[in-house]
Amino acid sequence: MNPISYAGPTEADLHRNALLEKLLMDSGIYESTEETARREEVLRRLDLIIKDWVKQLTRQKGYTEKMVEEANGIVRTFGSYRLGVHGPNADIDTLCIGPSYVTREHDFFVILHNILLEMEEVSDLQPVNDAHVPVMKFKFQGISIDLLYASVSLLIVPEDLDISHNSVLYNTDEKTVRSLNGCRVADQILKLVPNVENFCTTLRCLKFWAKRRGVYSNVTGFLGGVNWALLVAQVCQLYPNAIPSMLVSRFFRVYTNWRWPNPVMLCPIEEDDLGFNVWDPRKWSRDRTHLMPIITPAYPCMNSSYNVSASTLRVMVEQFLFGNKVCEEIELNKANWSSLFEPSLFFESYKNYLQVDIVAADADDLLAWRGWVESRLRLLTLKIERDTDGMLQCHPFPNEYIDTSKPCSHCAFFMGLQRQPGVKVQEGQQFDIRATVDEFKQGVNSYNLWRPGMDIFVSHVRRRQLPAYIFPEGYKRQRQLKHTPEGSSSPSSEKRFKRKHDASGIGKPKQTSFGSPGIAEGSIPVNSGIEELACESSIAQKVAMESEDGANTESMQPSAIRLSLESTA
Repeated sequence: MNPISYAGPTEADLHRNALLEKLLMDSGIYESTEETARREEVLRRLDLIIKDWVKQLTRQKGYTEKMVEEANGIVRTFGSYRLGVHGPNADIDTLCIGPSYVTREHDFFVILHNILLEMEEVSDLQPVNDAHVPVMKFKFQGISIDLLYASVSLLIVPEDLDISHNSVLYNTDEKTVRSLNGCRVADQILKLVPNVENFCTTLRCLKFWAKRRGVYSNVTGFLGGVNWALLVAQVCQLYPNAIPSMLVSRFFRVYTNWRWPNPVMLCPIEEDDLGFNVWDPRKWSRDRTHLMPIITPAYPCMNSSYNVSASTLRVMVEQFLFGNKVCEEIELNKANWSSLFEPSLFFESYKNYLQVDIVAADADDLLAWRGWVESRLRLLTLKIERDTDGMLQCHPFPNEYIDTSKPCSHCAFFMGLQRQPGVKVQEGQQFDIRATVDEFKQGVNSYNLWRPGMDIFVSHVRRRQLPAYIFPEGYKRQRQLKHTPEGSSSPSSEKRFKRKHDASGIGKPKQTSFGSPGIAEGSIPVNSGIEELACESSIAQKVAMESEDGANTESMQPSAIRLSLESTA
């Protein structure tokens, strides 16, 4: 895509940029020099462990001593660390590259796993070998590591191996390709942006914004780190001489007007004779179902945002519109940068919510169980869309909440529910999603590492019944008038904007039917939040969904929604 403008910054842009960079520094999204040094030391230690592991395996497999001496494995980084935009306490995405005779299934997930298990510096070791991209998660000296493995078609892995060449993919399987792709994509992004420093500052800013606004989570159907990086890189290409304050404003302008599902692509899609499938909606019917395609720039080019659903796309379009409105006010000196980073008023935005409680016998079990359930939550969104023909919109919120008063290890996720704005409903119409929730729970409970005590409870709660532990101070924020400078954004203006946006139907995604993969088992609701949740099961109960205007739920008007949940336990 050709640049839209080559214009550089004005004096006003430079002033706004200084204010933006000061806000980012004051927000604590940069790590200290001490933590940077700790990360470098951890990576150095991990590299030595990998090299010793490969040499040990080479000897065990009967190779000559000369081969053992030359045997090598290397560690590369990708994700936010490789792009230079990681913050304090962020994990490090790492890739271990080994020779052809070192296997993932046994040598990596058994031998290396056992080596790490015996090390005092390693904690929270969690192998996830059945993931789409198999990964070993752990903490090394307190720093979180996500370690992937790729075996390349070489007997000896050179220290300076260039993985940007497609030849590195020769004679590899799909999982290896996906494992290598993280590093290959990060390297390509840095090559394709016109100014790396401006790209990094802008990406830090947009990641911070996305987390504040509740739209940073690939696993729940929003966008993750690589997705935001690709969106920002596209804007950098469109405005090659712009500085971060300009790029942030242009980001919202571009994606407010983007016509999804037109794809975001940093470069033309590359074909190769290695035979791997690349994203091509003309050829593959699955690719035609993607709602917000953001294409990776390294072969084989893939859609990095296939998790996005109609509901999560709607939420992101709303947030782009909100960001664009605030940036317009900032450029008119009617608002400041802090207005852009106001946290999302998720728990004031809906009358009705689904509460998904996850419990386990202890913290270690909860860590594994929570990760599995969270990875399935987007399927619940898809199934609600499917089973209600898109008329019931579901907004999953990526933050987790913990009720420390529970006798067992616990965390909870929430989803906002509302009718699709502007759709007429018949008198007495209900959305009964009991079967949908049952199907979701059945699939979740098929977890092959399930242990006694692992359980999930899905319940309907109204806004006034939300549990106190989700609020920072332990109680619901009082509604009060807040003095706001003329023309600036505020929580109340955000809600007015949302109502206006919903009424007009701006940014409403195209209706799409979904056939989700397996999900499943019963819904167990409670009547007033989850305060009454025990670690066993809950009393079956039928609840009705509160009307959007707050009307009495037992005497519903025709425009109201009724939601029924009933236990199968």
